[in-house]
Amino acid sequence: MKIRAKLAWMFVTAGVMVFLSLPGFARRVRRPQDQGTAETQSVKKDEKQKAERGPGKEVAKGGEDVGKGAGKGAESLGKGAGGAAGNLATLHPGAAASDLGKGAAGAGKDVGVGTGKGAAKIGKGTGKGIGKLGKKIFGRGGKDKQESGVE
Repeated sequence: MKIRAKLAWMFVTAGVMVFLSLPGFARRVRRPQDQGTAETQSVKKDEKQKAERGPGKEVAKGGEDVGKGAGKGAESLGKGAGGAAGNLATLHPGAAASDLGKGAAGAGKDVGVGTGKGAAKIGKGTGKGIGKLGKKIFGRGGKDKQESGVE
């Protein structure tokens, strides 16, 4: 019964990932820049050196982690089932049960780790996206307002 619950969570997570990866959710917004700001921005980027991933890429990486976990889990489950079938064919039921248990445990671990990592990255990316949206809506923390002196 636990495997069914984990499988159900895996499908729910995959569905959420597909929903969040639709073009309307992970879109970058580009503003036109004039020449003066382009020069100052290039200097700032050189100083910083390391740029963070955007919210869309963060969510995509989370989906990738969920997929990797599901793939590794399926691989572990397949190896365990294959070993169990081989042991049953050679009349070793104890070893077959052991192999099947190891495969199921490995699958549960891999799916759980992949889903956990993926969910964390999806949450981080979603938070970044909501933060950017809030700044655009309420106009807080914008560089343009600070430069022009209007607060």
